[in-house]
Amino acid sequence: MEKILQHFFGYLTAERGLSRNSVSAYSSDLEDFVHWLHAHDIDSFDGAGRDAILDYLEYCRDERGLETVSIARRLVAIKILYRYLFRERLIAADVTDVMDSPKFWRILPDFLNVAEVDALLNAFPVRAQDPLVIRNRCILELLYSCGLRVSECVNLRFGSIRFDERTIRVLGKGSKERIVPMGEAAIRQLKRYMEKARPELAGDGAAPQLFLSNHGRKLDRERIWMIVKEAARIAGIGKNIHPHTLRHSFASHLLENGADLRVIQEMLGHADISTTQIYTHVDENRLLGVFNKFHPRA
Repeated sequence: MEKILQHFFGYLTAERGLSRNSVSAYSSDLEDFVHWLHAHDIDSFDGAGRDAILDYLEYCRDERGLETVSIARRLVAIKILYRYLFRERLIAADVTDVMDSPKFWRILPDFLNVAEVDALLNAFPVRAQDPLVIRNRCILELLYSCGLRVSECVNLRFGSIRFDERTIRVLGKGSKERIVPMGEAAIRQLKRYMEKARPELAGDGAAPQLFLSNHGRKLDRERIWMIVKEAARIAGIGKNIHPHTLRHSFASHLLENGADLRVIQEMLGHADISTTQIYTHVDENRLLGVFNKFHPRA
């Protein structure tokens, strides 16, 4: 893919006549895209379909916190690249051809209903003996129970847990710390992970991170993405699932069950309530129910 990119940059300069600064900007964005593809075991542009592109762009938004303008620029770069690849017959189809809407960036990722969350969690059996399966189940439980970002999950430390208070201490964006309550299911699975799996994964080391690889090292964000994708595949969930889907589901289910938006804001670690509002989803039946209950002329 790197060799194809070099040919593409030459095309932008020689045939499209773009300035050095423009080519440099495209180069930076597309090299980052390719790096992300490699990290997710995608080794060809033909193998990077629409879902992969959506995952990458949502990763830039949700995990890196890039602004809409920056993400839109990356989409433009990817679209120009794919148009070139299709014309040169290097890919079978231009999957970016339908990604034109300026409202694209405000489309929230799919959220899961409660049954789908159960299916996703049960992709890794609760009574499994394999330490990696125990770890994976625990990660999914915490992502959903606490509404964690991936970056927050990988940076959790052994001392972040307060079992006596049923809370977890999270270091969020801007190094802002918050305390989030844990559900009973997450607590049970976390205790099991810490008793039966983590000591085996840690070996003789003393890594401070809570979640470890099979070599006793800190997990990276890409690995957690792969864990969620694997769980969705095992559960037979056809939606475009990634870690942020569980965070969105966390907020949606709290709201649907009557939680105050300000409380959800605090648990998500949002500085602005308007940010929390875009992560919430109220179905039409609940809207109709609220209307019928409270409107004087319903």
